[in-house]
Amino acid sequence: MKKKILLVEDNPATIDVIMKEVEFLGYDCIVAEDGKKGVDMTSSRHPDLIIMDISLPKMDGLEAATLIRNNPKTQSIPILAATARALPGDREKCLEAGCDDCQWSTVNSVR
Repeated sequence: MKKKILLVEDNPATIDVIMKEVEFLGYDCIVAEDGKKGVDMTSSRHPDLIIMDISLPKMDGLEAATLIRNNPKTQSIPILAATARALPGDREKCLEAGCDDCQWSTVNSVR
């Protein structure tokens, strides 16, 4: 059985690129297009890894990560925060919310 990666992202172009990369590497990729769906899909689909955008509709990635970490059934799933819009202090906010690591895009990043 292939391992599953949940991509929580609302930008269609980014979804397309990351999904192709993940599938090329041999993983199944499932997508949630907002933070609330990301939390719900984490509970129902039990992915092996979550790639979480920070700027999302309905619920941002930090709130979603916090809810995932506070749920005993999902708290051990690794979360990688990924965003193109990083501001000073965002890395610390991501880690405080429960993300295991952060990846900033080198394009359009403010770091």
